[in-house]
Amino acid sequence: MESLREGSATERVLVSVVDDDESVRESLPDLLREFGFAAHMFSSAEEFLEFESVGQTKCLILDIAMPGMSGLDLQRELKRRGREIPIIFITAQKDEDLRAQAFEQGAVKFLYKPFSDSALLEALNAALKPVD
Repeated sequence: MESLREGSATERVLVSVVDDDESVRESLPDLLREFGFAAHMFSSAEEFLEFESVGQTKCLILDIAMPGMSGLDLQRELKRRGREIPIIFITAQKDEDLRAQAFEQGAVKFLYKPFSDSALLEALNAALKPVD
């Protein structure tokens, strides 16, 4: 399966990851680069919102449960700011109510940790699929 990416290596699509789990922030950048994306890691929703290039993020991989602002809170805040960034939620919590809430608010995919490389690539391709 091939990932969707724009242009050359210098114009890679930016995927941002927001997760308070350090192991996720350490493992995902290499995988995302292997898929052909540029990657930025953030340990909190607040840190992501302070990022000066939020508008360059083409897809957001977002943990549901984090200290401070949760993933769902960040999703709502981005909508409030008029930022339509496709979101792939990741979580270790098997909570169908949270899953339903995420989709109601516009999430593209919802993956349970641990997820496979192929599941993540499939989710990224769905999130970045051109709109007809």
